[in-house]
Amino acid sequence: MTGPKHSRSEIEQLGALLRAGKLVAFPTETVYGLGADATNSDAVLGIYETKGRPRFNPLIVHVADLEMAEHHVVFTPTARRLATLWPGPLTLVLERRPEAGLSDIVSAGLDTVGIRVPDHELALALIRAAGRPLAAPSANPSGRLSPTTAAQVVEAFGGRVPVLDGGPCAAGVESTIVAVTGDIVTQLRAGALPRETIAAHLGRPVAVARPGGPITAPGMLVSHYAPRARLRIDAEAAEPGEAYLGFGTRDGTLNLSPSGDLHEAARNLFSMLHQLDGKAERIAVAPVPRHGLGEAINDRLQRAAAPRNQLSRTL
Repeated sequence: MTGPKHSRSEIEQLGALLRAGKLVAFPTETVYGLGADATNSDAVLGIYETKGRPRFNPLIVHVADLEMAEHHVVFTPTARRLATLWPGPLTLVLERRPEAGLSDIVSAGLDTVGIRVPDHELALALIRAAGRPLAAPSANPSGRLSPTTAAQVVEAFGGRVPVLDGGPCAAGVESTIVAVTGDIVTQLRAGALPRETIAAHLGRPVAVARPGGPITAPGMLVSHYAPRARLRIDAEAAEPGEAYLGFGTRDGTLNLSPSGDLHEAARNLFSMLHQLDGKAERIAVAPVPRHGLGEAINDRLQRAAAPRNQLSRTL
């Protein structure tokens, strides 16, 4: 997917804003991110304040290439093998290099930090223009639906944050997050890169974090990615007063993928929930298979459907 063209001078101006400690929203292949200089604590605090994000919830650092990543984190041989999947929707949680200058606020005081190289031309151009690693969670109020278009970001923040418009995001769900400790690889959050793909790349299975552990990466809150409307998942049909989000042969008000394509469904998930939100007080969602990208889709739906008071530090 392509979006509006931007001149080099436009991107340089946004890079200058980031160096000055301001926030800039930008596109990635997954969702739009709310970016700030990851070495500037005041700027990073601005992310938490703008989103209303809990301070114990760490942020992902976006870098332009492996060389920039190596400056800030320690790569084990296994982590280096996984990094060959960059640029792409894979976040690696690795040991921080304290001397490198990342703000402690980015990692919520942990000794590790999530880092990735996004697969989006504009995102990489902006990081290079800023000359800094960018801390960037999704560009939405905390706990709400992630944005996949620039217009959704503008609406979410009332135009208070400049947005680099890159058109609709290609993947539509956030990056997969894995922790790498020596040779041990554990998935902390399902995402746009299926766990099966990562396992095939490594030549061995990838573990999944057990429920009840501490928050060591974004997207681990029980209640997250939620529309304003109440959500009911694995619904065979709509009940009175519900909008129905279909999948495959189960049609509805909208359909994530009439053909049952999980890539199409992931790309449409947040966008279609945005469209239905506000049109109905309740949204029912058809069952979606749990293999491949279905793992990430169901993860987002389960968190979106969780009771809103479950601001918990558990998976």
